[in-house]
Amino acid sequence: MIKDIKVEYNSKTYKKRKKFLGFGAPYIGEEEIREVVDTIRSGWWTTGPKTHQFEEEFKNYVGSKHAIAVNSATAGLHTSLTSLGIGPGDEVITTPLTFVASANVIIHCGAKPVFADVEKDTWNIDPREIEKKITKKTRAILPVHLHGRPCRMDEIMSLAKKHKLFVVEDAAHAVEAIQKGKKVGSIGHLTAFSFYVTKNVATGEGGMITTNIKRLVDKASVLRLHGLSRDAWKRYSKTGFSLYEAVVPGYKYNLTDIASSLGLHQLRRVEKNLKIRKQIWDAYSKNLSNEPLLTLPSPIESGDRHAMHLFAVLLDLKNIKVARNEFVDMLIKENIGSGVHFSPVHTQPIYRKMFGYKKGDFPIAEFVGERIVSLPIAANLTEKDVKDVVLAVKKVLRKVSK
Repeated sequence: MIKDIKVEYNSKTYKKRKKFLGFGAPYIGEEEIREVVDTIRSGWWTTGPKTHQFEEEFKNYVGSKHAIAVNSATAGLHTSLTSLGIGPGDEVITTPLTFVASANVIIHCGAKPVFADVEKDTWNIDPREIEKKITKKTRAILPVHLHGRPCRMDEIMSLAKKHKLFVVEDAAHAVEAIQKGKKVGSIGHLTAFSFYVTKNVATGEGGMITTNIKRLVDKASVLRLHGLSRDAWKRYSKTGFSLYEAVVPGYKYNLTDIASSLGLHQLRRVEKNLKIRKQIWDAYSKNLSNEPLLTLPSPIESGDRHAMHLFAVLLDLKNIKVARNEFVDMLIKENIGSGVHFSPVHTQPIYRKMFGYKKGDFPIAEFVGERIVSLPIAANLTEKDVKDVVLAVKKVLRKVSK
């Protein structure tokens, strides 16, 4: 429980944290450990009954009709696009302010990633910019719910309907997110979630695809495991042996029962953990709101719920003496881990080389990307951890202020 704390910085009484606070450490309980041990002792480690159970519980949580477990959100996005028949000659519109995986999967399909700039306040893809980028080659829109804040899915789905496009949501940060009363994972044609070790639901590596469209779940289910018509669990179940058939050249994207053993209890605890994350979020917001060198996350819109996966701030680079990366290094020297989420994809060397993107193409994304710093936020942080983060940020800000 993180109380309504108030943290005042005093250079004379400040003490550097003794132990390094890692960024995004997972919260693991005894329930997960017991479940993993049970799975190991069962002898069935790969995709099987616990993965199926995890799929059932996950689809019920997000309110989708179907869920397909995969070994990463990247695999989920790639499988989703492939299920829709996205390929050479097609264009997919996405945000430049994301992890490279969101755009990489478009290239994996042989299609072209087309970027649309983000909104100045939410840092999510701007529906108005999306519409400007639609051409005859556009087949899909791939919005990213950055940091756990839901995109304007009502507007994006309206655009998609108008132009007869598919929508594949990147919800790697957004298991708990809600937009206009609808759970993320039940809105777009397909949605991919991440269970990477730092995520709100963590299985080490892992992901989930959700959809309400039966033909798409059938395609994705086959694609995720070598294009086989039956997975191993079904082939060797008590109901009898059944020989597989390879119907498409699929991938090795299935999730193991060992990972799903973690996921089951992570998911069951996710709402409780969100309350803790909100307490941390509120503590940061309250104690950093009067720092003139920081821009905090914008307020959450009515009817929406932020998953609060990442708490990110923007630095006022005009009025500090260091660049963002040096600021991060200075926090590390105070034993506070932090991150950068993200450097815009179009500025990465491979995207400049392949597509000719350059600095200035997406000014808002670049503005955010040059200034953004993510602070630790996890359900296992203590009140002292939160105070240490706030104090370290305040100390570094005073040190770098012009």
